[in-house]
Amino acid sequence: MSKINEEKNKTVGGMLYLVATPIGNMADITERAKKVLREVDFVAAEDTRNSGKLLACLEIKQEIVSYFEHNKRERGEVIVSRLQAGESCALITDAGMPAISDPGADLVSLCAEHGVPVTVIPGCCAAVTALALSALPTARFAFEGFLPTDNKTRRERLSELENEQRTMILYEAPHRLTDTLAHLRTALGERRISICRELTKINEEIIRTTLDSAIAFYRENKPRGEYVLILEGGESLGIPVRKRELSPVAGMSGEEMVAYFSSQGMERMDAIKTAAKQLGISKSELYRQLHKA
Repeated sequence: MSKINEEKNKTVGGMLYLVATPIGNMADITERAKKVLREVDFVAAEDTRNSGKLLACLEIKQEIVSYFEHNKRERGEVIVSRLQAGESCALITDAGMPAISDPGADLVSLCAEHGVPVTVIPGCCAAVTALALSALPTARFAFEGFLPTDNKTRRERLSELENEQRTMILYEAPHRLTDTLAHLRTALGERRISICRELTKINEEIIRTTLDSAIAFYRENKPRGEYVLILEGGESLGIPVRKRELSPVAGMSGEEMVAYFSSQGMERMDAIKTAAKQLGISKSELYRQLHKA
């Protein structure tokens, strides 16, 4: 490395470094990221066990402190105090870019409030990696991250997305994937979707399909691994920007739909049949789900 580049990449005290880490393939770590991780005074990590393995793999011995959703308030203050005292810190997440759909965003805001400088060591990001692979329009896109788990809040969010014109990017865990696909179908109608699984890993899989086909596929195949969903926006479908009326059952679970249709005067079996159609599953499958609950 030239002297000029050494000076440009010098690790300085009092700085928070947002360091992107691999999302699967360890070879994706950058030389600059490794340099910063070696030279900072300490590393703040979402999961100290996972990050400890990463640093060990890179043969880096470094102090690691935990910083995650449930301790971010008090731990954030501690980290900022250390930065103000002249120490340097690298913030990393379990994978990818910290502060994106991640509690690191709160630490960046806290640093801004206290006048602490922040810089980024760029690298992997699952969202744009999946978008590039999706074969859907990429010029304009909206990042949604994880949809809310609370049913009411999720319905409200889906309502906001109903006439979103841009391609949409969502994250989802395997145990919620089938419900999320059904909720998207109910709220937004049939759309093209690219389902990206285990990006950069040995089992990387890209499925370019539609919501209906995806729902049918995962009815027979158990979801495994972490998913990024790239969903077709309204612009490709010619959906006008003017808001359409939202279905009253958009985002509801099967049990909630059955209760809703029953409250509207339907016989229970008719309510189950109607709810199953809304979810894109068979009546017998929904019936089994209801009796497992």
